[in-house]
Amino acid sequence: MDPEYFRSDMCWGTLGTVRPHSNFHPDRDVELLLLALEKKDSATLVRILTNRNNDQRQILAKTFEDLTQKELGAALKKGLSGDLERLLLELMMPPLQYEAYRLQEAMAGVGTDEESLLEILCTRTGPELKQISSIYRHMYKKELEKELRSETSGDFAKLIVALLNKEDVAGLVHKDAETLLQTLNGKKCDAGLWIEILTSRDPDHLRKVLDEVEYQSGLFLEEAFDKRFSGDLRLGLKVLVQCLQNPDLYLAKRINTMKVPLTQRVMVSHCEEDLLSIRAAFIKHTGTSLYSALQNHFKGDLLVALLNICRSED
Repeated sequence: MDPEYFRSDMCWGTLGTVRPHSNFHPDRDVELLLLALEKKDSATLVRILTNRNNDQRQILAKTFEDLTQKELGAALKKGLSGDLERLLLELMMPPLQYEAYRLQEAMAGVGTDEESLLEILCTRTGPELKQISSIYRHMYKKELEKELRSETSGDFAKLIVALLNKEDVAGLVHKDAETLLQTLNGKKCDAGLWIEILTSRDPDHLRKVLDEVEYQSGLFLEEAFDKRFSGDLRLGLKVLVQCLQNPDLYLAKRINTMKVPLTQRVMVSHCEEDLLSIRAAFIKHTGTSLYSALQNHFKGDLLVALLNICRSED
């Protein structure tokens, strides 16, 4: 870890773990990056790129290109390989571009990674998703909604599209709770009402609605979903409810798979926003700090990079 990272008099009022470097000199950093690339010194690449925040990394990319007439990303791709290459390239993406990339990756190849789609769509706000859709169109020359429809089907497709287009509208807690309770008590559970309500109310309102539904039904919603739904729709509703009730815990469980690239992608996605909160949920859930858990599952420069993103022991 760069020792100068902590030598800062700035306000640290953030739940992110990666923050602006207080003694940032892009010209000097680029000189060090060039030398590291020439010598294949991956440790220096990791030290610099994981100890600068995304805005600073974008400045480094611009400075690198101005100096060399080459893209920093292309140079990293040429000089590195494997998981470390992917991690550093992903760190170089602007945040919402990275989310668009993650959505495309979840749909690429044979089979769709439904839970990664759900993770992003459930944890991002409506305005953020509108920006991500626009960025996706620019990056891939395709409409994100159309791509999501082609990769999903049935009520699950309706849920996915509704999440992409979610917005906050006024609602009454008691009325919404009664509507959902009636679907659980009927012979056939109307998925459409769940989709409509859970994708068109603000999170605070929905948490109250879900608490009321669980209290009145005497069931945890995951139990109710197991009884009334199946397949991808059941998974989708479970993930959505988990993200509404305790998003930090849900993301901590995702990280706890300790699978590359899942663990690193959640960490990169949240390192400048709320990884401190996710770390707290992780240690509460597992009894082990994220910093220690990473050391038990990864090694080498990839481990150093992930530890720098995690930042410290709890």
